Amino acid sequence: MISENHVNSMRAFNRFYTGIIGLLDRHILHSRYSLPEVRILFEVYYHEQFTAKDLQEIIRIDKGYLSRILSLFEEKKLITRKRSKKDGRARYLVLTKKGKSEFEILNRASHEQIREILLPLRKEESKRLIRHMKEIQKILAVHSFTK
Repeated sequence: MISENHVNSMRAFNRFYTGIIGLLDRHILHSRYSLPEVRILFEVYYHEQFTAKDLQEIIRIDKGYLSRILSLFEEKKLITRKRSKKDGRARYLVLTKKGKSEFEILNRASHEQIREILLPLRKEESKRLIRHMKEIQKILAVHSFTK
């Protein structure tokens, strides 16, 4: 049985951390993009031969919402869709030059944001924080979290 104290503690941590990194801001990293939009740019940047279905499964986003974001990105010339040579039905998402540039700006801003969070910590505090974060990931990764 899960105690109410554990649930409340985890929720308090979530509120604390989302506040630190500004996840509740309408636009992340002082950009014009929302968190889901940035996450989509991230995944497409780092994955070749990635389809909308792959994206939907990896980030667990509503199909309709994803479709609207991808349409917006196509309209803004951030992504294109390329037909697979092996399977004509599959269309891979590819960042355009503009899309890559936008993502790289966001990625640098995210990197600097985390650097600023870690900067005031002593070396041992930083190591301990990272060790605990890895432990959280390890514990939660054992379980499959689906909608």
